[in-house]
Amino acid sequence: MSSPATDLNPARITMYGAAWCGDCRRSKAVLDRRGVDYEYVDLEVEFDAAARAQAISGRTSIPVVVFPDGTHFTEPTDAELGAKLDAFAAAATAEADRADRADEAAA
Repeated sequence: MSSPATDLNPARITMYGAAWCGDCRRSKAVLDRRGVDYEYVDLEVEFDAAARAQAISGRTSIPVVVFPDGTHFTEPTDAELGAKLDAFAAAATAEADRADRADEAAA
């Protein structure tokens, strides 16, 4: 059986939020400014989205931001969200470098 977090698109960040939520607008702006490819799940539009967000975070607070590694933040600060995005970018760069070296070694 899968968990709500693993049912998400594993290649993208998913953010649960609502238009009336100031923290949601702020976190969404951080993702947008950085050009992050993410899925926005509007709790006011999707019938079961609030229940999914609560199942992931164990809380009723939003936003809930779920990362491709299955970790999540609930109501992250801009600094927390930025640090996590920086860590993902660094990991992606390191993985690309490893793949390039492996390709060169195989050639």
